[in-house]
Amino acid sequence: MLELVYTDRTDSRQRSPRAAWADSSDRDLLLAVKGGSEAALNELIGRKTKPLLQLTGRILGDSEEARDVVQVTFFKVWENRTRFDDRFSPNTWIYRIASNLAIDHLRSRRSREKSAEPVRQHLRQVADGRAQRDLSRLQQGDVAAIFRELSAGLSEKQRLVFLLREVEGLSSQEVAEIVGCRESTVRNHLFNARKLLRRELVKRYPEYAAGWAHSSDSATGATGIGEAL
Repeated sequence: MLELVYTDRTDSRQRSPRAAWADSSDRDLLLAVKGGSEAALNELIGRKTKPLLQLTGRILGDSEEARDVVQVTFFKVWENRTRFDDRFSPNTWIYRIASNLAIDHLRSRRSREKSAEPVRQHLRQVADGRAQRDLSRLQQGDVAAIFRELSAGLSEKQRLVFLLREVEGLSSQEVAEIVGCRESTVRNHLFNARKLLRRELVKRYPEYAAGWAHSSDSATGATGIGEAL
């Protein structure tokens, strides 16, 4: 029985097979999973659940939906284990599965919510009018909410590239492999995402914009909001 994301692991008899893989590298774990080892998969789940929840949560803006997506991610890892190509890093392969599932889920949700958009837009405008706070006093959840609002205008690829590069700290090459594009395209998506985020920040939250606008001109400029998510 696979120990999926939220399975209780208090039974030592269930933990002992997984413990044998505790010192193995991610690559060794995936190669063992490719060979059919459920114990290796359970260890991989233990290692990757938290970072995958963070990534999918930022894409979806909903922790419960992120949990569902991560569950499905590990099912997909198991179902497609024989397709793992060890020329790629384990993170690249797993993140690609998770990010694709999250984007598919987001598209489905947007389709369902399309009819409610006028009401949501009105509520958003009301909330904008009340946003008179200093950025240094914002709680982490407030900054995350602001990022979700500002990033609404990003394309799916721009949002994903921004999160993978600036928030997760992956290299441009890793991001390109996950997204399935060239590194030059990653750089273009990142540039356009930063530009749009800065423009929207100035428009909607001018009281926050001065400090962030200066920092976003640097190579890692967009991480000011990214790190706070």
